Amino acid sequence: MCNVRKIKSVKVGNCILDGKHIYIQSMLNTRSDDITGSVSQAISLEKAGCEIIRVAIPDHESIALIPAIKEKVQIPLVADIHFDYRLALEAAEAGIDKIRINPGNIGGMDNVRTVVKACKAKEIPIRIGVNSGSLEKEILSKYGAPTAQALVESAMSHVRLLEKCDFDNIVISMKSSDVNTMIEAYRLCAQQCVYPLHLGVTEAGTERMGLIKSAIGIGTLLHDGIGETIRVSLTEDPIKEIQAARDILKCIGKRGGPQIISCPTCGRTRIDLVNTAKEIEASLEHVQKDIKVAVMGCVVNGPGEAKEADIGIAGGDGCAVIFRKGQVLRKVAEKDIVSELMEEIEKL
Repeated sequence: MCNVRKIKSVKVGNCILDGKHIYIQSMLNTRSDDITGSVSQAISLEKAGCEIIRVAIPDHESIALIPAIKEKVQIPLVADIHFDYRLALEAAEAGIDKIRINPGNIGGMDNVRTVVKACKAKEIPIRIGVNSGSLEKEILSKYGAPTAQALVESAMSHVRLLEKCDFDNIVISMKSSDVNTMIEAYRLCAQQCVYPLHLGVTEAGTERMGLIKSAIGIGTLLHDGIGETIRVSLTEDPIKEIQAARDILKCIGKRGGPQIISCPTCGRTRIDLVNTAKEIEASLEHVQKDIKVAVMGCVVNGPGEAKEADIGIAGGDGCAVIFRKGQVLRKVAEKDIVSELMEEIEKL
């Protein structure tokens, strides 16, 4: 892991992006003209553990989403705005907590100054959102492809536009659907500025590949000490983005909560370990304890290999033993594994 990066603190609603806590984000995927559905999804995301929500604001009518959502959730709301600077002004008036724009595509410096003035007056940060599909023609021509260097040059040119307006309440993202490009871009940018970085692999894909890309890209950078807020982008229910983000943070020690250790099974397994592991994982969803839970198929991978786990089970022939820190507590029937294990977890 690299040295601790110096970060300029940026406040987004009740969240402070300073590197001391990695904030989990997601974005509503309901229609922007569906206020009821959008509010409902925002509530669900907050309950699932989302800490910052982004909402698309494509037109004047969608501004109504801002007060409607903010009335029902406590976490900050970010307006995702493209091209029309007037929408940024309306979002600021409506009480938005952060605005995501590309300063270079909202119609010149006069418009940039107008947006900056409104954001300054209300202490609203701006996220400069660059991705491989939105690079300026001259930068794309210079590098010949959406390379990491091209992404950083674009992002820093937008930063300079804001800085010319005496504005430094800035967050930066440089997303690519290519994991290697994304990692390199953020590493380069982290060396050039002190602004908080919003991490993500854009257009990562459906759940299977999107989880893999995001875990590699986001996890690598967080392990490097880079990144203050993350969004796992999936072509899925955004609740799954929150679950994936929490798991990534757990794996690198940035979040607490239960972690499951489970074996892949083999010919020695005599219980339905696959479904048992899934049931245990679901049962642990709302457990807040910082514990390791082992789910093992037999005595070979049981108390011995998993002795560092706080609690666990090892399968037998239609039964299992429950163990704590490698010490066997008792034997239970297969049908009672989950309930008996959860009873022991309650005691921890």
